[in-house]
Amino acid sequence: MQFQTFSSPHTDRPNSVDKVMLQVILALLPGVLAMTWYFGPGVLINIVIATLSAVAFEALVLKLRKRPVMPTLHDLSAVVTAILFAIAVPPLLPWWLTVIGMAFAIIMVKQLYGGLGYNPFNPAMAAYVLLLISWPIPMTSWLPPAVLSTNPLDFMQIVSAIFTGSPPTGLEWDAITMATPLDGMRTNLDQGQMISEISQSPVWGDFGGLGWEWVGNWFLMGGLWLIYKRTITWHIPLAFFAGLTGLAMITFLFDPESYPFALFHVFSGGAILGAFFIATDPVTACTTRKGQLIYGVAIGMLVYIIRTWGGYPDAVAFAVLLLNMAAPTIDYYTRPQVFGHGDNHG
Repeated sequence: MQFQTFSSPHTDRPNSVDKVMLQVILALLPGVLAMTWYFGPGVLINIVIATLSAVAFEALVLKLRKRPVMPTLHDLSAVVTAILFAIAVPPLLPWWLTVIGMAFAIIMVKQLYGGLGYNPFNPAMAAYVLLLISWPIPMTSWLPPAVLSTNPLDFMQIVSAIFTGSPPTGLEWDAITMATPLDGMRTNLDQGQMISEISQSPVWGDFGGLGWEWVGNWFLMGGLWLIYKRTITWHIPLAFFAGLTGLAMITFLFDPESYPFALFHVFSGGAILGAFFIATDPVTACTTRKGQLIYGVAIGMLVYIIRTWGGYPDAVAFAVLLLNMAAPTIDYYTRPQVFGHGDNHG
């Protein structure tokens, strides 16, 4: 039932959750298509498996909670969670791991806390971290970009690898997978190589891994479109990049042969996806403007610290989850003072 509004705002606004989620999905499409171009149809297969699983688990829990199913499914939040998870994991991830990830994201992280609006952690990133810690090998086995692949797989080989968990006949996993640019950089530096040597490899582009740069560019376009549509604000993405590149530039200037140039961190891994689509989650992020700046800077700095000195080269998921825990406290200390309620009543 639609009620007339007598107090501001005086605009007739229907439930906008589904509209916001649809805009996020549309903004993700360019990056998803770029990932499919460079890494194959496994990206789309993962999205389908994750989406079907997420919707099914959400419907199941809502039935068990005796809550209406269709209104919640129509808000598209489960679909957004599924897409974000599916594009964060390797294209050949076994199907059952995707299903486990969605079960954890929807049941444990979202619905057991009360559903959308009550979950303290980003469900997609919580599921990603669960799988990365529990099954690190399949979660770090990425296909090389198509332009670098020496053993390109056809559609049926990719389907077989996802649903059987085995490489195509006559091939080993090492022959068809490779480390991510962040993993490769970290491994080579640990082996004593200098960045000037590492960057001569054909797997590197202008700033990051070949192919990964263009994927980042298309996610960047989608993120800027979200800012233009006012679906998100600029505060968290800008602060995220400031924290990440600020630390990266300091260490780069200190030792350019041991620490990559700042743009390497922006255009490798999930930094752009994280800045625009994950850290800006309205449920788990800070809500005050000052708090959003602190929140974004802290995530960016944590990403760099974990990438450089921690055990997980990408680090976006860990940084986001850690700051999810801190978001309520940051909001508490950065909330604006209510007019007329100052401490000094003199």
